[in-house]
Amino acid sequence: MKISENWLREWVNPSISSDDLVAQITLAGLEVDEVLPVAAEFSGVVVGEIISAEPHPNADKLQVCQVSDGAEQFQVVCGAPNARAGIKIPFAKIGAVLGADFKIKKAKLRQVESFGMLCSASELGVSDDNDGIMELPSAAPTGEDFRAFLGLDDQIIDVDLTPNRSDCLSLAGLAREVGVLNKVDLTPVVVTAADVSIDDTFPVRVEAVDACPRYLGRVIRGVNVGAETPLWMTEKLRRSGIRSIDPIVDITNYVMLELGQPMHAFDLANLSGSVVVRMATAGEKIVLLDGQEVSLREDTMVIADDKAPLAIAGVMGGEGSGVNVDTQDVFLESAFFAPIALAGKARSYGLHTDSSHRFERGVDATLQEKAIERATALVLEIAGGQVGPIVREVAPASLPEATVVTLRRKKLDQYLAVSIDKDLVTDILTRLGLEMLEVTDEAWTTKAPSHRFDIAIEADLIEEVARIYGYDNLPSSMPQAAVNFTPQSESKTPIQALRSVLVAHGYQEAITYSFIDPVLSKQFLPDIEPVPLANPISADMGVMRPSLIPGLVKAYLHNQNRQQSRVRLFETGRRFIGTVDALDELDQQQQISGLIAGSRDSEAWYHNSDKVDFYDLKAHVDALFDLNDGRQPTYERSQCEFLHPGRSADVFVDGEFVGILGELHPQLSKTLGANQPLYVFDIALAAVIDAKLPEYKAISKFPEVRRDLALLVDRSVPVADLEKVISEFAGDAFKEVLVFDVYQGQGIDETKKSVALGLTWQHPSHTLSDEEVNNSVETIVAALAEKLGAVVRG
Repeated sequence: MKISENWLREWVNPSISSDDLVAQITLAGLEVDEVLPVAAEFSGVVVGEIISAEPHPNADKLQVCQVSDGAEQFQVVCGAPNARAGIKIPFAKIGAVLGADFKIKKAKLRQVESFGMLCSASELGVSDDNDGIMELPSAAPTGEDFRAFLGLDDQIIDVDLTPNRSDCLSLAGLAREVGVLNKVDLTPVVVTAADVSIDDTFPVRVEAVDACPRYLGRVIRGVNVGAETPLWMTEKLRRSGIRSIDPIVDITNYVMLELGQPMHAFDLANLSGSVVVRMATAGEKIVLLDGQEVSLREDTMVIADDKAPLAIAGVMGGEGSGVNVDTQDVFLESAFFAPIALAGKARSYGLHTDSSHRFERGVDATLQEKAIERATALVLEIAGGQVGPIVREVAPASLPEATVVTLRRKKLDQYLAVSIDKDLVTDILTRLGLEMLEVTDEAWTTKAPSHRFDIAIEADLIEEVARIYGYDNLPSSMPQAAVNFTPQSESKTPIQALRSVLVAHGYQEAITYSFIDPVLSKQFLPDIEPVPLANPISADMGVMRPSLIPGLVKAYLHNQNRQQSRVRLFETGRRFIGTVDALDELDQQQQISGLIAGSRDSEAWYHNSDKVDFYDLKAHVDALFDLNDGRQPTYERSQCEFLHPGRSADVFVDGEFVGILGELHPQLSKTLGANQPLYVFDIALAAVIDAKLPEYKAISKFPEVRRDLALLVDRSVPVADLEKVISEFAGDAFKEVLVFDVYQGQGIDETKKSVALGLTWQHPSHTLSDEEVNNSVETIVAALAEKLGAVVRG
């Protein structure tokens, strides 16, 4: 909210500087975003009057004006289209300085001398209007200093309010805060009831009683819409960011800024039958003041007459019923709308107005009569007219009730770490508008004022006392607490260690939504019925994810669409399978998942651009299990529907299925729009973090012995089966088996493959003899032949 400092000081004027005032407001929780001057720097500009304006003899678009400063006349050449005799304007005399260094000098324009400059509003930094010279009211005193005349030694304070402080969305509310902070009394505007001069009323009926428990209306006849809004009002509106339109609209905007009560004025001639506050009928249409036509929903409250909607209640009026140049009689309304009834309504229609901003956060439910009387007095003062009585429709049972809150001395001292004098606390609460029901040494029992929607519990009062007392006056101390360190279990690998391993392999951690598109879920896991959300954010986030893979694939596609082809992502999180009807049937297992695609290494001159494959992914999964120094995975061909049938594997630990890895099925990749193979893994987190307790094992001092075997086996035999048989029959001294070559092609049966294995033995207590190793090799070869039909390749 923007407000003029000078206007604020009309209500409350503490003896502090502007900088101190701004700092004080911010420290009280009403953060000031910025402070701007109301005009640019300039000097030597006075109120001038154009005595005559004649066409320039040598230029079609210039005029030669005779301008008076009240004492003498000056010849000024001006190109503004609105320059004419009889108007008052800002006149920069010779020697005047605009901005930092633009000095007005005697000039000659097309052979005609000019002794000064007639200024536009933008040239003086008063506004952005640059259509012509700035026109001043006819009553402006010729010759008076222009800065003094408009009171431009002022600044605009832009306060950023939190949603709970709607009471400060007005000059009155902000002044009330400043008064409390400085213990200075307010001098608010005096509002008295208008003298009713006619008996004319217009019928009002409220059907949406809970949403609008108070509605006031008044007829004012014979207003002069063509009257000029006073300069003091247009300036206050301008400095608050509101453009002057006509006196009636300006007055309603002014009262909203001054008191915080949004109002609206209807052209009485355009109303039919009666004013009705009701909920809209689905499909009803209204053309708003901004010219757009909207189709209303049933949950929208409207102000209507007997024919059609006139306005969206608390948001914006309709074009057909608003005040216009032909208006003579107006119906002035002032209402209280329940915040919950208007919450989000303006935004749902793509609107945001000063009125909706206030009503959504809460307007004082007792302010309506004061506001309509204030507006009436201003209408009579500026536009004239005859005033009718106020028509009131009030439902007391639906109005907000004052909240009674007790503040205990013990709690106040405990939270603030200081004991504040009882009388000072009472004074703070009283100045804030709270009614003191009972004050004792142990507690203050208060009733919250109608403008403070945010005061509901004891903590709210503690916060108010702290704010006004001053946060910087509260003692500061380091908190003390007993810290019990939890032993780190060596039987679990920290998740951070797993993350570090993947980051070391070039991965980046992703965090995707726990809910995904039901269509995407079915594409990956058609046999699993995903858990639906009762109230999803959007249609494409309608179910809980049964796997982390769809989210990672979607993240990859987002990168692909931005020309990022080399992608490595991982995520840890829950997947959801089962039903929420029975929580014990909802499986929420923690998973660690990853995705790689693109080149194996980042682009560089010293290596080629080979693409990643299944074995890169498998190496990364193996690296995760290597951390736990114990349970190692085994792999079997996978039947997972969304993975490539020949380039995928199920992961087992101690015979138990724990996850999958492999290439995304080409058909699914094509459907999703991926332009290259994607490799993914999805492992149960518990299987990876379970670690074997470290045990000391001496390093053998005796040499290793290696034997290489080239075996011919059926193509369908997994290498893992070969490794399993070798480990089983190789003896106690056997150390490891390594696959260093696989060959299929010319020279061997097309149904066979050649697998070259490196076998290593090392005994902890002696050097192995050739005979021991040869016996082990013979045993292995015999077992492989028997169990897997493998033969040594000649």
